[in-house]
Amino acid sequence: MLDLTPDMKLFSLRLQDPAVAESLHYEVGQFALVSVFGVGEAAFDISSLDAPRAALEFAVRRVGTLTEALHEMEEGSVVGVRGPFGNCFPMAEYEGRNLVVIGGGSGMAPLRSVVNYVVQPARRERFGQLLILNGARTPADLAFKHEFEKWASSPQTCLELTVDRGDDDWRGRVALIPDVVRELKPSPLDCVAIVCGPPIMIKFTLKALKDLGFADSQLVGTVETKMKCGIGKCGRCNVGDKYVCLDGPVFTFAEIGRFLEEF
Repeated sequence: MLDLTPDMKLFSLRLQDPAVAESLHYEVGQFALVSVFGVGEAAFDISSLDAPRAALEFAVRRVGTLTEALHEMEEGSVVGVRGPFGNCFPMAEYEGRNLVVIGGGSGMAPLRSVVNYVVQPARRERFGQLLILNGARTPADLAFKHEFEKWASSPQTCLELTVDRGDDDWRGRVALIPDVVRELKPSPLDCVAIVCGPPIMIKFTLKALKDLGFADSQLVGTVETKMKCGIGKCGRCNVGDKYVCLDGPVFTFAEIGRFLEEF
């Protein structure tokens, strides 16, 4: 376990069955359900990259009973995992294009795997320019600080950090994410923008991007909230005629419209 922020930890899970661990495969953007026995189960985006026998990583913010139980567990504790489920970010379709990755607070959790996929030296040249905008309420709430140097040093990559309010040691930008988008003015030319964060931040960030000329098909979000069963049986996550757990959690704005602003 690694403390990312005062209320978020990065959990690394290793499967007990070697055969299952060997055969496990998942794509960037998929999710799994993690259960604490006797407490409950919840869906979390997989924050790691697929690799044989590697640990599954989940960035979990302490927000309720189950996540509280996870945060109180000790190294070596046993939990249950179901998955992987859902669709994924079509990374092959993004090759040759510029990417804008915008995460607010814990919204960087599902986007970490996107960034780490692109900045891997073996595949970095397959993608165009990468702009990473990571925002949070305070400097302490910026997630994945331990990877900032790797991200910023990758070719054709720009890491921009912003906070709603600074502290005595903060020397960076103090501004809301939508305002930073307007300041940086990323070009929509041959570009995909991936956005995840609090609903109010998504709403105004999408507006800022559309004002810059981004089409609905160029705006992508991941919606992991409201999922319960993960297999389309309980009906808790339906959005019109779609189920987040089956048809998502990755959607373009063109697919589910205002839901990305209001979930």
